[in-house]
Amino acid sequence: MNAPDAVALEHESWIAYLTGVVSCTSRALVDRRGGVVTILSGLPFDWFNQVLIERADASSAGLLRGVALARERGDPFVVRLREGIEDRFLPTVARAGLVSAGEEASATGMVAFPIDREAIARQSAIDLEIRNVTDAAGIDAHRDVVTAGFGSHPAVAEGTACPDLLGRPDCVVYVGYADGVPVVSGLGWRSGRTIGVFSIATIAPARRRGFGAAMTARVVADGIADGCDVASLQASVLGRPIYERLGFRIVVRYAAYADSPPGPETFAPNVDAAGRLAAL
Repeated sequence: MNAPDAVALEHESWIAYLTGVVSCTSRALVDRRGGVVTILSGLPFDWFNQVLIERADASSAGLLRGVALARERGDPFVVRLREGIEDRFLPTVARAGLVSAGEEASATGMVAFPIDREAIARQSAIDLEIRNVTDAAGIDAHRDVVTAGFGSHPAVAEGTACPDLLGRPDCVVYVGYADGVPVVSGLGWRSGRTIGVFSIATIAPARRRGFGAAMTARVVADGIADGCDVASLQASVLGRPIYERLGFRIVVRYAAYADSPPGPETFAPNVDAAGRLAAL
């Protein structure tokens, strides 16, 4: 696989996940026009309120429309552009009056291909019971771990993890238990040949025991079993070395632009509000 293909699969996977999980909230709006996808959830986290370039033929008009739609809705949002790939939209971002949202709102896309099956298999030795969520009680446990692990507003987990996801063939929700206590969460989203790894969060008392890495490995292993040969995720600076040991490599970086500096609910997906590693 060449580098552009890896970047395209990571991007496709992320968009599939975002547009899928926001269906859990009644306020969700997904708008696709002019090669741009605008994802607005009304949730207090910019991860689920953003404007992304979806197709190579995306237009500046489509991007401006997405920005206008987000402003009309009133949701705090960001525009994320892939550095070195979507730089042609930088003048459009400036024209829209957006400014850099800073490093805290940036994102790094990582891909594993070929998947390092030995590295994935080694994580199965961790003393952790990982369960596929099959009912509302499991969803509640997943939400509790996500909220505690990320230090986020409870509405975020409530609006992006719901029983409706359990009926989707492209989604698997997970909770990991240590001594019978839910300590780590995960979610796998399959998009074509790619298994996307999302919502990896560990509660504070259980960190630094390898649980996040074990959950990541389980999501990837299940994706392999379902026929996926590529894995992707978005990583924080702190989480990156852990994912690299599992065979993931950086393929793209996203820069973020917003109307104003990011608020307290704008943070990388694997770091809690205080900047500590929350996923592993």
